[in-house]
Amino acid sequence: MKTLTSLIILLILSITSGTIHADSLLKVDFKTGDPGITSINSMTFGPENILFIGDSNSAQIVAVDLSSHPKVDNSKVKIDFLDKVIADMLGTAVDQIQITDMAVNPENSNIYIAVHHSSGIPVLFRVEDDKLKQVPLKDVSHSKTTITDPVAKDAKDKRGRELRKWAVADIKYHEGKVLLSGLSNKEFASTFRSVDFPFTDQQIYGSLEIFHAAHGEYETHAPIKTFLATSIKGNPHIVAGYTCTPLVVLPMDKIKAGEHHKGRTVAELGSGNSPLDMIEMKNGDKRYLVISNTNRPLMKMDFADLEAYQNALTTPVTKKGAAAGVEYVNLPYVNVLQLDKLGDGFLMIKRESTGNLLLRTGSSWWFK
Repeated sequence: MKTLTSLIILLILSITSGTIHADSLLKVDFKTGDPGITSINSMTFGPENILFIGDSNSAQIVAVDLSSHPKVDNSKVKIDFLDKVIADMLGTAVDQIQITDMAVNPENSNIYIAVHHSSGIPVLFRVEDDKLKQVPLKDVSHSKTTITDPVAKDAKDKRGRELRKWAVADIKYHEGKVLLSGLSNKEFASTFRSVDFPFTDQQIYGSLEIFHAAHGEYETHAPIKTFLATSIKGNPHIVAGYTCTPLVVLPMDKIKAGEHHKGRTVAELGSGNSPLDMIEMKNGDKRYLVISNTNRPLMKMDFADLEAYQNALTTPVTKKGAAAGVEYVNLPYVNVLQLDKLGDGFLMIKRESTGNLLLRTGSSWWFK
């Protein structure tokens, strides 16, 4: 009895001193070594400074522990000619690299940038004092799982373009689960996955069908390019963006193993465009959806308008570039290639008219 009492006292002292955390078991299966990352197609952060990497080439999700990285003040970060800086660090030319994603750790505002080199080698950088530091990917504390039924390595679309990079189109962490959009090897290829974390052998995924207003037809093959896990009228939903450019909402409880689900198209944001990133900005009780695009400025949509819209687009939008459904406003930021939240504002990589590829912050003024 005395021993049990002593253990209880030690447990209470550990919890109050911060040595035991509610989510400390997230890293119980982590091991140090080479996770075999061969591509970084999408990244997102979870709790405890865990970076989740969607590796389409190897059809895997890798969770990497970055808790050893010190907190950096990035509130006024600015790096000009980002692509040249990266190319110089890698000893190559600008046209031999591609920035594939950017992620901000919400726990310490550290910034990470993923780069694909023409040699096929993925590289990860961390921003520190307006400079880049390469993050090793070979000898790291990690956990990983294989993606079930990914799109085949030799699969191509009707234009002959390789599809494997869409095995993981986008990735998010939400309440103990890693969520992924992408393509599978099934007939209805557009897929949304929910993977428990810590990783298990179970993967819940279903196929998706949406009405593409600009194309005037239902589609099952186009992947969700970017999405947001959020709440709509108090219930968990996915807000998803597709190429050319339908905006769709999907109740999370409808994503079930082996089932086919039709999403509700709530907006057509204008053809000839593809969404790149989505974030949710807040100001008190007000929430805004912010979308970066290939051929449009940043878009801001009020969640109050989205929640009030109960209809679904089911007829074609025939006017080229026209919008329909939930309304949005354009913000004065163009050519935004990467987007994420940073503190109360946001962070972006954007191409200026001069050709300068700039990493900089965006003002939270637009959401006040």
